[in-house]
Order: sequence, then structure tokens, then C-alpha cells
Amino acid sequence: MIPGKYRKTILPLLILILLGTIIIAGSLGSAGISFPDVIKIIISPISVENDGIKGTSRIIIWKIRLPRIILTVLAGMGLGVSGAVFQGIFRNPMANPYILGISSGAAFGVTLGMTMGFQLTFLGIGAIPISAFIGAMSASIIVYLISGGGRDILPLLLSGIAMGFFLSAMMSLLMYFNRSQLENIVYWTMGSFNAANWQKAAITAPVIIPGTLFLILFARDLNLMVLGEDSANSLGISVKKSRLIFLLVSTIITASAVAVSGVIGFVGLIVPHAMRIITGPDHRTLIPYSMLGGAILLLISDTIARTIIAPTEIPVGIVTSLLGAPFFLFLLNRMRNPK
Repeated sequence: MIPGKYRKTILPLLILILLGTIIIAGSLGSAGISFPDVIKIIISPISVENDGIKGTSRIIIWKIRLPRIILTVLAGMGLGVSGAVFQGIFRNPMANPYILGISSGAAFGVTLGMTMGFQLTFLGIGAIPISAFIGAMSASIIVYLISGGGRDILPLLLSGIAMGFFLSAMMSLLMYFNRSQLENIVYWTMGSFNAANWQKAAITAPVIIPGTLFLILFARDLNLMVLGEDSANSLGISVKKSRLIFLLVSTIITASAVAVSGVIGFVGLIVPHAMRIITGPDHRTLIPYSMLGGAILLLISDTIARTIIAPTEIPVGIVTSLLGAPFFLFLLNRMRNPK
């Protein structure tokens, strides 16, 4: 853990890194745009003329890259925060945002939507994100009810694992009988932001940002829950009620992120681990650090995914796995050999 006198400088540094990454992501792509032009386009009104910036550059930034960047940042924030909370609730460093069957539920919802030809729309959001959100939330609610209302951690964890296997089998069955949709389904399960737009960002932000602020405000309760149920109860915390609230908020955040991004692994697993090295176990600092860390990691990964072999784009989930797996092994080795 970094000493306290240096730790205060890390948060502003992470904010600067995130802002810098946003500018770099905005400048990179098939059509190169200089850093100064990106900054001018972002901070100046769209209607400004005769400033030496091509109209096509404005369209590329405002219509294509900026909504994608914002959506990626929001999803990264949500996955990072949810990862920190789930690891705290389960008191298990291997816990991740998909532990309650969220990813399997979302994937099954998308598979069902594609194979059944759903045509749902809501505020400009198409059938696939809606199907993913409904599937993720439905699976989580069923897991919670099956486990007896989350009174004990182990039944909740096992119920989530069992639900994941069951929904994966159902999804495979649907894919087997609907092979024409196989490629689209598999691509979605690898994660991608290529369909990002302002409507999706506008729907996702009011879920992830307030949810994250709520988790930060009540992080003290999570700290007490980590100490154990008896200790938390003796300090005036209703563990069952608090656990339910944390699970519900984190699940909604994760479902919102998955609905617009697909299944993206490792972000919610490794970011809290990395931030814990800096902040220690206190969730009052761990959650906001994980929020920024998740946003930075996912934005870097998505920028690599869309530029490394441009104009072809690879799923961002592949990049996060390639970056995350070695780093996670490093963290495991560090935990085993702290010296």
C-alpha cells in the first residue's frame, strides 16, 4: 500500500490520466485528428466556423468518437465500482460483477432477442441492449430468491454459479438451432462499443453515476460488513438489509454496463485489486479509485481494439483479457510473495 502522504496525489493523477486518455482516444482512428484540434472541438460550440478545423473532423468527434468514449468511460466506471463492492460483500478477492449470473443472464437475453427477432425500442435504444438488461436483472433476481434472499453468502454464490451454467446451456441450445445468428451472438459476448451513440450514453449515465455516488456515500457500511456480521450488527448496521441494497445497486450498475458493451471480463476483477495496492482496504477510497481505474483501463482497451488493425475492429473483451490475464497473474504472485 502506498504511504498516506503520497496517496493524496494519486486521485488527481488518475483524473489527469483519464482526461489525457480521452484526448488521445479522440485523436486516434482511421481519420487522424491532432490533439489541439480535438481539444478545440470538444470545448468550443459546434457552430463555430472559420477556426481552421474541418467540418468532417467535428462530425467524427461529436457523432462517432465522443459518444463512444463517454459510453466506454461510463461502462468502465460501473464495472470497476461493482467489482470493488462485490469483492467486499463476498469477502472474496476472486468475486467479480458477473458473479450473480449477470453476464449469463445478459447473454441469454441477447441470444433470445436475436433468435426471436425482438423489435423493442426505448428512448432510441434498440432491442439488444434492452434484452441484455432485462436478462441480467432477471437472472440476478432469480438467484437472489433461490438463495433465500441473500441471508448467507455461500448459497448466494453457489446459486449464481449454477444459474450461470444453466443459462449458458440454454444459450448454446438456442445458438445450435439458430446458426444464422451465431456470429452476431458470439461477437456480442466478446464485448464491443461499435454501436455507441449519445442515446445510449444518456440512458446509461443516470444509472451508473448516481449508483456510484450512492455506493461511495455508504462505503463506511461496507467497511463494517467486511469485519463480519456480528461486528457490523454490534455497530448498528443491519447486515442483511445493507447487503441487499449493495447487491441491488451494484447489479443494476453492472447490468447497465453489460447492456451497452456486451460481456467484458477482467475489468471488475483486476481494477479493485490494483487500486487496493494504492488505497488499502478502505472502501471509502477504494470505490472512487476503482471508478477511475476502470474507466481508464476500458478506454485504453477500447482505443487499442479499434485502432490496432484499423479500419478493422476487434472485440474489446479480447483486449481486456490479453491485458488483464498477465496483470492478474502478477497480482496473485504479489499476494503469495508480498516481499
